[in-house]
Amino acid sequence: MGIWKNVYRYFLSTDKLYWLLMLLISAYGLLILKTIPTPPDNSRSYFTTQFIAMVIGYSGAIFITFLDYKEISAYWYVVAGFCVFLLIFTLKFGKPVTGADGVNAKAWISIPVIGTFQPSELTKIGFLISFSKHLNELKIRGKLSSFLHVILLALHALIPIALVHLQGDDGAAIIFFCMFLFMAFGAGIPLRYFFGLALSLFILVPVAWKYIMSDYQKSRILITYNLDSDPLHYGYQQIQARTSIGSGGLWGRGLFQSPRVNNCLVSVQQSDFIFSAIGEQLGLIGCSGAVLLLFLFLLHTLRIAKNTKDLLGSSICIGFFGMITSQMLFNLGMCLDLLPVMGITLPFFSAGGSSAACLYFGFGLVLSVYMHHDRFDYGGLALNTK
Repeated sequence: MGIWKNVYRYFLSTDKLYWLLMLLISAYGLLILKTIPTPPDNSRSYFTTQFIAMVIGYSGAIFITFLDYKEISAYWYVVAGFCVFLLIFTLKFGKPVTGADGVNAKAWISIPVIGTFQPSELTKIGFLISFSKHLNELKIRGKLSSFLHVILLALHALIPIALVHLQGDDGAAIIFFCMFLFMAFGAGIPLRYFFGLALSLFILVPVAWKYIMSDYQKSRILITYNLDSDPLHYGYQQIQARTSIGSGGLWGRGLFQSPRVNNCLVSVQQSDFIFSAIGEQLGLIGCSGAVLLLFLFLLHTLRIAKNTKDLLGSSICIGFFGMITSQMLFNLGMCLDLLPVMGITLPFFSAGGSSAACLYFGFGLVLSVYMHHDRFDYGGLALNTK
């Protein structure tokens, strides 16, 4: 009876609507992955891999909710140091992935039994903790407007951005940059610094185009505005995705019976282009449902941030909001031919064990913020009675 009593008290203390939205999104994502054929050389199906990642992710999320986010952030230097070590280790010993169009990334490491793991996904969660702590400390000291300390904040964000760029994973670098922007803006950094950043980027874009960006990255950007000029190479993936989404019409062609999905005509449809599989099989209704669920989830994340009494907790929530929002917008932009292909997945829907598990860890962090405001003792751990 003691166990069930504790489960009941935990249920009372948690955010039930947030959990419901998360479970609905997870179920929807698993359903879509179940419909996508797995290559014969894969030892596990996309569905099985995602389900295992979800079990690990949910277990980690529940564990995190028992921990006070303030206590977690007290060890920010351990979290940050471990994440930097992981990124440098991956850069040195990671598994390279190359593509015919010039892709050359070293963003994964091999782990016995588990398989490949992408450390940048875990680093995003670590960044939520360390950067939120940095912002909170500056607010306590009244230094959020200080030019020197704003520069130090930018350098803090530049560390993971630079390391994942060196790995060849510029998609992850973009997400880190977006998280930095959302969290800095949410913390109340003066707008003059954002204008200064925008001006700096405007000046640096031509330099990046000439000296930093690879040929395949330039081609991906240019082809976005004229896909039909190279329909069998750089334009192929987005043309096929667009065709799949359009072929679904209003209601879709049906789960497990959509020919383009069944024949894998859209490359990496299980990951970067999962939205095309939703569009063909469930049509506009299915696509709208996926976007609506994510929108409601994001809206509730902002609600938790708004009700949080301290900058540390609200920054964690806003950072998670920024991560999910930017990934969703960039992924949908890719699938709808509005943005170039950049290897960014649709949160909670795309296949990927590392990404899925770590997203749930972020979900657990936000719940920790929610559950540790008005506290009572719960087996030595603090929860609230909302």
